[in-house]
Amino acid sequence: MESYTPLKNYFGKELAVRLAELIKPFYPSFQVSSFVNAVEQNVNELELKARVQRIAEELNRNLPFEYSDQLAVLLNIVGPENEYEQGMFTEGYFLMPVANFVERYGLQQFQISMNALYEITKRHTSEYAIRPYLDQYLEDCIETLTVWSYDSNAHVRRLVSEGTRPRLPWAKRISALGGDPMRNLALLEPLLDDSSSYVRRSVANHLNDLTKDYKQVTIRWIDDKRSTGWDHAPSMVPHALRSLMKSGDQEALAIVKGL
Repeated sequence: MESYTPLKNYFGKELAVRLAELIKPFYPSFQVSSFVNAVEQNVNELELKARVQRIAEELNRNLPFEYSDQLAVLLNIVGPENEYEQGMFTEGYFLMPVANFVERYGLQQFQISMNALYEITKRHTSEYAIRPYLDQYLEDCIETLTVWSYDSNAHVRRLVSEGTRPRLPWAKRISALGGDPMRNLALLEPLLDDSSSYVRRSVANHLNDLTKDYKQVTIRWIDDKRSTGWDHAPSMVPHALRSLMKSGDQEALAIVKGL
């Protein structure tokens, strides 16, 4: 039986070597040994998130030029798009520090950073990195996400839902967009009958999050959509209302019974 290896251990020397080898062809002056040694020496006592952040810091330190040029180098190493509805973590973990780099260093350059998150999410995920942008550029983000909700790539459409989830796992809780759950629901509406089960699952999870803080608004919206033509309601609504159903909420139970 194989012994368990904590995920945090992935973010150490071996990943630093991999990133350095990927960067070197696009920035020949990259100091591989300096970068690898700095990561190796500084992450051992850290937990997962702190390790990812430290690697992002070392990327910033070892790409000693303007953010836009740093980003251009990093976008050259992201690799091919993920063609499947899984593997965003198992195959894309090496991009976590790159997403964190955009999250930490790109806030002053909204457009190129959002373009970077768009590319990263097609290979890994930008659901955590986008959240500071929602805080600082809410209206611009909503405008962008509205367009992305119709994107041809399922990973991008999923980001619309997952990146704005109030209770996204591993992330700091956020309120509804601008304090108004209807803004979240407007983003979710085009995704209700998405062709991807992966996207629909995220939408149901998002709705379940909203029921915990905005029960009446969310439950009325779900009931309205259910009654006006929502093909995937039978599979999505029970998942969206699962927390209310677990608590014995009679409105939720009645809606599910009526599917």
